[in-house]
Amino acid sequence: MATTPPVRSRTVTTNGVELHVDECGEGPLVVLAHGFPELAYSWRHQLPALAAAGYRVIAPDQRGYGASTRPEAVTDYDIAHLTGDLVGLIDDAGEERAVVVGHDWGAMVVWAMSLLHPERVAGVAGLSVPFLHRGPQPPTEMMRAVMGDNFFYMLYFQEPGVADADLGRDPATTMRRMLAGLRVTDDASAAATMFAPGDAGFVERLPEPDGLPDWLSEDELATYVETFARTGFTGPINWYRNLDRNWELTEPVADRKVEAPSLFLAGAQDPVLLMSSADAQEPWLADHRGTVMVEGAGHWVQQEAPAQVNAALLDFLAGIDGLSRRPSAPPAT
Repeated sequence: MATTPPVRSRTVTTNGVELHVDECGEGPLVVLAHGFPELAYSWRHQLPALAAAGYRVIAPDQRGYGASTRPEAVTDYDIAHLTGDLVGLIDDAGEERAVVVGHDWGAMVVWAMSLLHPERVAGVAGLSVPFLHRGPQPPTEMMRAVMGDNFFYMLYFQEPGVADADLGRDPATTMRRMLAGLRVTDDASAAATMFAPGDAGFVERLPEPDGLPDWLSEDELATYVETFARTGFTGPINWYRNLDRNWELTEPVADRKVEAPSLFLAGAQDPVLLMSSADAQEPWLADHRGTVMVEGAGHWVQQEAPAQVNAALLDFLAGIDGLSRRPSAPPAT
């Protein structure tokens, strides 16, 4: 039986911040970028599996999260800083290029990185959030035009302090409802509550789950709760406060295609797919290697269905020319 490579934790100083990273294995570099509100811990099932297959895998707590630096300035969370952090991790690893894999907000970062720093990207995989071509006007203007008086969390997140206090009031409730309930269901009332006009906050609108799903243990949930109870949610929410700034910063690459080999993967019950169609991205992906939909999975796909996600990622990695890996034993089962 193959030995599972150990996960090492360390701090990387780069791009004006200190990033806590979990690292595993040796070989061609793969960087895993988590989403909102998550941590490097969200990749706990991918780190050893990809390392056992012969890759060096690095997963940071991205800026604003976990044990990494939490800058005070909102503009320190724009897309230039976020992609710059991943470039800094590649530099620290002594590599010219890496395959970058992102989930949720992390997907938006790696898609942007493939446009802003194409020479550093050997391949790009987006989980849950497809590549989004830059729109004709700032995102919050488009959201307000579409949503009218209805509630929309991205707009709610814009006002400093409000969502921060809402999500931080009871991190256990916030994280339990986020992780255990973010999937498409037949309950139309839940969707209606989430978007209904009114003064209710974000957490109040999230349905309370009957219990934890089988993929999330009490101890795993506690890891998130304890971390966000310590750090709060302001850093993560500041990512959303740069939506319009990011639109401005990406104007020079607005019509550039993603040239690197690409993969898109999502849970079939992911509500994000109701807002962002995976089909619309394909004209902008010059070397798209496929779209994988994981049946039965919701938004937290790499945690909900690690075996399927790991298999898809390994198949994608194996098909990238020039990304040779070191011979190794197969992943432990």
